[in-house]
Amino acid sequence: MVQEIQAPVTITEKAAEKAIALLKERGNPDAALRVFVVGGGCSGYQYGMAVATEREEGDTVVESAGVTVLVDPQSLPLMQGAEIDYVDDLMKSGFTIFNPNAVKGCACGSSFQTADGGGEAKSCC
Repeated sequence: MVQEIQAPVTITEKAAEKAIALLKERGNPDAALRVFVVGGGCSGYQYGMAVATEREEGDTVVESAGVTVLVDPQSLPLMQGAEIDYVDDLMKSGFTIFNPNAVKGCACGSSFQTADGGGEAKSCC
């Protein structure tokens, strides 16, 4: 019996296409997309993204749809099962993260709080 292992973080086709275009535009087509969580934001934690030209020790590496996504060991537990998408509508255009660990978020959509109450809520953006 083969057991299917779910990637710790996934990326949609649309987000992958945008990431590939972004990396090419910045002159780093072989670079990776680093996704991380930092303290702050309205609800306690805030997402961040950056272009990464090198992997760091302990990074979790997810290869999907032609994109390499890197997640550091501190961010991984907070992002386990998250999906990176790209939204392009009247109100917002850009990368967004759907995180099953987030139980509370701010209206801005860029910060969240986990069930264990991680982070201290601050006034909204």
